[in-house]
Parts: sequence; C-alpha cells; structure tokens
Amino acid sequence: MSGYRRLGDPFGYGALVLRMSRQAFDEIVDLAVREYPLEACGLLAGTDIDGEASAPTFHACRNLAASAKLYTVDPADHLRAERAADDADLDIIGVVHSHTHTEPYPSATDVRDAPDPGWHYVIVSLKRDAPEMRSYRIVDGQISEERLVIE
Repeated sequence: MSGYRRLGDPFGYGALVLRMSRQAFDEIVDLAVREYPLEACGLLAGTDIDGEASAPTFHACRNLAASAKLYTVDPADHLRAERAADDADLDIIGVVHSHTHTEPYPSATDVRDAPDPGWHYVIVSLKRDAPEMRSYRIVDGQISEERLVIE
C-alpha cells in the first residue's frame, strides 16, 4: 500500500486522533445500513486542534451520485450542515461515507477527490456482518490512518 502510514505523523502533530460522540457514531452506522446498497455520506462537525479532533455532530447528506461505488455530497445539504455548525460554534471537520462491499480504506477515487487536506475522512464498511469504521487524513495523495475514539 504505497503512500499509507498507520497512525502517521504527516503534519508534525504527533499521533492523530478523532474523538467522535456515540450519537454521531450511531447515526453514521444507521445511515449506512439504511442507504445500503448505495453508499451513504455526510459531514462531521466539531473542533480540530493540534491533530486531536472532536466530532460531536454528524450531518447526514444525500448522495447525489446514487451509487454503490461513489458518493457526491449534495451541495444544499453541505450548506445546511455548514450553517448548523456555525450556529453551534463548530466547523465542518470531515466527511463520512460508506463502502458497501469493500474494506474501510480510501479508494483511489476517495484519494483523488479528497476536497480538504485538513479534513478527517471517515469510512464505514458494510462488507462484514458488523459495520467497521475507520478514520484517515489524506494530504497530497498520502493516506494516514488516525485513531478513532468513540465517546
């Protein structure tokens, strides 16, 4: 896996951590299961300071691609999530999507289309009986897995 570092340090912050609320985690898994066999997507709102992020809120978004292999966040839903985050003094800090039949690891398309190097990229896989979730940072094509802590 060229360009992959587990719990890497591409930004000089030390180990990267994404702390997600139990409510956001549950909402993500629920959306992924409901949208199956299509990919689900949404945005994370929270704070990100020195490589340790907190994501208390998940905003489900419509997948305009309506595909089992691709996702496109609906721009209207993105705007709605931005406004809700602003109202709560939070920022959009990442994007979430599901992989319906593959591992929770960024695909070549995920890497190519990663919109913001500061974002967290959370993938939930429905490949096995129980959903699996992982989080990554993607900067200049480099993928770094970060620790995901559910609180």
